[in-house]
Amino acid sequence: MEYHVLEARYVGGYVVWLRFRDGTAGEVDLASELRGPVFEPLRDPSYFKAFMVHPEFHTLVWPNDADVAPEFLYRNVRVTA
Repeated sequence: MEYHVLEARYVGGYVVWLRFRDGTAGEVDLASELRGPVFEPLRDPSYFKAFMVHPEFHTLVWPNDADVAPEFLYRNVRVTA
């Protein structure tokens, strides 16, 4: 599935660079998506940076079990060269 996140790197603020299974790569700004109780801790930039790519679900996850749907990330990635 092309939505699988294979690699993720912190860029700055609430921006993450992602590489997907189909080779698409670019940045996603998640600042406007950090709403609701599960995302509240992510508003702290040091906590936001604690994401990882979940090995089974192939998306970004945080230590408090917050995650973002991989298809959302794919649809919102700004492709970079």
